[in-house]
Amino acid sequence: MSAVFSGEGHSMDMFDSLLKKKMSEFPSIYGMQLVSNQLHAKEISDMSYSNTILHQVLSLIPRSEFEALARKHGTGRCSRVFSRWNQFACLLFIHLAGRRSMRDGIRNLEANTRQFYHLGIRSVARSTFSDANSKRPADFFQAIFGKLYQRCSSTAPGHKFRFKNKLYSIDSSTIKLCLSAFPWASFRAKRGGVKLHTVLDHDGYLPAFIRISKARLHDSWITKMLKLPKGSIAVFDKAYINYSWFQILGASGLFFVTRLKTNAVYKVIKRQPVRKSTGVTSDHVISVSSRGKELRLRRVGYRDPETRKHYVFLTNHFRLSAKTIADIYKERWKIEIFFRLIKQNLRLKSFVGTSENAVLSQIYVAMIAYLILAWLKFRSGIAFSLQQMFQLLQINLFDRRELVELFKPPDKARGVINNNYGLLSYVS
Repeated sequence: MSAVFSGEGHSMDMFDSLLKKKMSEFPSIYGMQLVSNQLHAKEISDMSYSNTILHQVLSLIPRSEFEALARKHGTGRCSRVFSRWNQFACLLFIHLAGRRSMRDGIRNLEANTRQFYHLGIRSVARSTFSDANSKRPADFFQAIFGKLYQRCSSTAPGHKFRFKNKLYSIDSSTIKLCLSAFPWASFRAKRGGVKLHTVLDHDGYLPAFIRISKARLHDSWITKMLKLPKGSIAVFDKAYINYSWFQILGASGLFFVTRLKTNAVYKVIKRQPVRKSTGVTSDHVISVSSRGKELRLRRVGYRDPETRKHYVFLTNHFRLSAKTIADIYKERWKIEIFFRLIKQNLRLKSFVGTSENAVLSQIYVAMIAYLILAWLKFRSGIAFSLQQMFQLLQINLFDRRELVELFKPPDKARGVINNNYGLLSYVS
């Protein structure tokens, strides 16, 4: 018996040694400790769970504030199937994904129904979505926009000038609409449209104030609604010139910079010395008449050294240098860039509804999308432009990765691109 047992023990030893040898050939399967030793820390972190990009974008909006505003701007009837959050998520997806129609947007969203639970939304029929956009007041999205602006402005970088005054640009842009599909938006004989009145805060280039009107309404309509912080400087073009309004601005402690009309009637009171090497050609204190009252303003002449064009500016600020006044008006061009950016990257040329309320809702959600990306850019120190961020989001909304990782530039040290679309980081 002892001999038999000794033989069995010898064969077991041979079996154990053979098994250990085989297991050593597959450390990635059987040796968890070996796996963890071989993986780099970055590779282990990449294996961790992440929500979708769209979920992380939506999470930037405080849900408690959203629901509080939803109750405040409710219609008195609570929807059990298609909530305000559901409507907002669908509209935001259409903007960020670049969908061209309601059918296109809903179909693409329905292709990812497994993600709905984490997004806090449900499947929706096109008719239900259309009714919500037509009947639920767009003022709710306007209120969300106002809340987000307050949040963004607290983290936005300051403007480029040395003075401490707040700087705002005022302008409007027309969004063209087909008159046969949008008969309420009549503009001209064969064309419709709405006008997007905007006040751009130069601290971060954020839209601080948005109002939407019929396209035929004059730009100066917005001046009756503006309430800017005391000491602010507002810059605008000739369309807003109104001497009576200028008197109100001065009495409220506000400043303005605009261009002087060629047919303006004024009287030169004082001629001040200028440095022509800076491009300034004249600096005069002038007097204009407004409803029988005298109003003293400042007239600044400036010749652009590049284009050689001559400009004449009008302001009620007498302390800033004449060159700074010219530079302030040149900075007004940023609001034109803002209009171009939102029209190229958000759905403001095609609409998911034809009613006035549906159009207003879609425009306000577009402004919310702009503020969300701006806030993310400020807080995370993202080097990409907002246009580049929109381009990357459009094709990565349902990817599972960290949102900030999506906007990291290519890893030059390893020669590896952190995401499949890193080449877009080179788009100007």
